[in-house]
Amino acid sequence: MTDAYIFDAVRTPRGKGRSDGSLHEVTAVELSTQVLAALRDRNDLGGSEIEDVAFGCVSPVGEQGAVITRSAILQAGFPNSTSGIQVNRFCGSGLEASNIAAAKVMSGEVDMAIGGGVESMSRVPMGSDGGAMATDPAVTFRNYFVPQGVSADLIATKYGFSRDDLDAYSVESHKRAKTAWDEGRFKKSILPVKDVMGVTVLDHDETIRPDTNMQSLGALNPAFAMMGENFGFDNVAQQRYPEVEKIKHVHHAGNSSGIVDGAAGVLIGNKAAGERTNLKPRARIRSMASIGSEPTIMLTGPELAAQKALKRAGMKSTDIDLYELNEAFAAVVLRFMQAMDIDHDIMNVNGGAIAMGHPLGATGAMILGTMVDELERSNKETALVTLCIGGGMGIATIIERV
Repeated sequence: MTDAYIFDAVRTPRGKGRSDGSLHEVTAVELSTQVLAALRDRNDLGGSEIEDVAFGCVSPVGEQGAVITRSAILQAGFPNSTSGIQVNRFCGSGLEASNIAAAKVMSGEVDMAIGGGVESMSRVPMGSDGGAMATDPAVTFRNYFVPQGVSADLIATKYGFSRDDLDAYSVESHKRAKTAWDEGRFKKSILPVKDVMGVTVLDHDETIRPDTNMQSLGALNPAFAMMGENFGFDNVAQQRYPEVEKIKHVHHAGNSSGIVDGAAGVLIGNKAAGERTNLKPRARIRSMASIGSEPTIMLTGPELAAQKALKRAGMKSTDIDLYELNEAFAAVVLRFMQAMDIDHDIMNVNGGAIAMGHPLGATGAMILGTMVDELERSNKETALVTLCIGGGMGIATIIERV
């Protein structure tokens, strides 16, 4: 097995995932195309050096269907020889795609590849692809299915996190994201999105609200109380977790991840490929792990994936300088810090999806690239990137700065 190195990473800004969002008129294919072209052009590559591209996409239907990766490869002007694959591991898709690209390099199948992802949530709404997990009674009954928001509230209830705990974390997410933008921490990897005329339509994350405070969040109603209490999902969850007397519905739009559009890509290769193309490695992928977890509570997978990745790397949690966990819901991050005994000072130091949004198929690649930039900026050595995943799964990747 050979080492896999990260040479570069780019991402679009995240645009509001609604019809009035700045990226609504830009298709997912075009977002992906601009990311791929940027990775090629800013690294002075001809394109033939990149042998394969894996892109995550969680709703691969309609204009996001038909192996969107291959469409973007051709639109970007890559040679016909560059192959592409579309990957769906729900919220972990972008990191899974990056791990697939890395695994291809490590195995010797390719010398250089791109991993990444895309999601245009304003154009292809979440859940457009359907699926038995949430709709087939034979499947939902056996697995005690509940919606993710109810799972997040179950985590908060079971592990003792109050609404104030969640809201305080969310205020800090916006504060950190604003600081990161003000200090230019993302400037190395942000790719302004242009329209067909070449005019920039978005050059910053669109959903950060720096004036967010406990009072403004306190005015928001719980988002998942009706489906939990009126539709019976609380009772389903309590059948699996009878020790929980009553689920407290504490998540709302302000302490959950935002719906946004965006794309990202990570350029990965072996040492020989870097030498041939005069590219300097920025980070080495040290370990990767994917796990399955209990599907009702669903979102506790990151701690298990992190533990597996640490074990495979021969490391302890204290060997990691920075942690990055997708902020799907505030309780997910609070539980991870509790379970892993991690201080908030080294967790999501630049804010996260509560402030900037979660473009489902792209987020994993986005935060992987963010950690490459942050290790260099802060002169740190190691980072662990992880995401919770619907249906009870988790994924994690450990990188070290070169």
